[in-house]
Amino acid sequence: MLIGITDIEAAAERIAEHVLRTPTVPSPGLAELLGAPVTAKLELLQRTGSFKVRGAAAKLLSLGEAERAAGVVAVSGGNHGIALAVMAGALGIKATVVMPRSAPGRAVSIAESAGAEVRLTDDMAGAFKLMTDLQASGLTLVHPFDDPAVIAGQGTVGLEFAEDAGPVTDVLVSIGGGGLISGVAAALRARRPGVRIWGVETAGAHAMSAALTAGGPTEIELSSIVSTLSAPQVSPLTYEHVSALVDDVIVVSDAEAVQGVLDFAERAKLWAEPAEGCLLPAARQVLERVGDAELGLLVCGGNATTADVTDWARRFGL
Repeated sequence: MLIGITDIEAAAERIAEHVLRTPTVPSPGLAELLGAPVTAKLELLQRTGSFKVRGAAAKLLSLGEAERAAGVVAVSGGNHGIALAVMAGALGIKATVVMPRSAPGRAVSIAESAGAEVRLTDDMAGAFKLMTDLQASGLTLVHPFDDPAVIAGQGTVGLEFAEDAGPVTDVLVSIGGGGLISGVAAALRARRPGVRIWGVETAGAHAMSAALTAGGPTEIELSSIVSTLSAPQVSPLTYEHVSALVDDVIVVSDAEAVQGVLDFAERAKLWAEPAEGCLLPAARQVLERVGDAELGLLVCGGNATTADVTDWARRFGL
């Protein structure tokens, strides 16, 4: 069953005192770069540096006493782990975060500083397996995307965007496991039913486009540098939302995503991650397909370090 606008509105009320209503602003620099009006929702200014705190807060605040007492566990490529650790610490809940060794070092240190136990695995597939084992041992799962409460929390990004943005014809949203785009699409279909919604992935972290091709969730081999988008497969819940509510999913290369990070910094004065850098090459594809458009970009996080970006740029000769 798809998340509805009433679920998202209830989540917005529940988490209001724990999250920021982030700015939604026009970007003249990106408009000049892309040749079309651009409105950006700045979730990189959110508490913990990404939208993920919304879903984490919505889920943690919905837990019963026994579930809280058991402690919580999550798997993350970076941002969900930060969000869970910070929110769990604020609410006095013991948290364990499982991350692959490829996760940004800053994410690991922030999660540990917030009081969470961080467990590292060799890869993301191993991280998901360890998360499942820890859940079986009695910890309460706070899944990064396969949870209606989390999706409703992420949907508050779309609710705010619908209320705050000017005219927009096309909205681009990054996809990892699909929690953000599922919630945002549900909100926009209710509040701005005429907009086109585009998902964006990087090659090697293309679990949703693979699912759409296969007709359902299917496991992929992860190879993208973008750990924050690297889910080995999407869930039936997020697949159903995207297949029903999203116009299409675009896949771009890691190199294009990193170039997008540099373009965000130079043109928009925003320190974005490759998970948002991928939106800019995808926006060019959207403009080629639809012609004139007024673009909305959900800039979902900014937790990359200068060392990360420098290394990626050097790797791709940018």
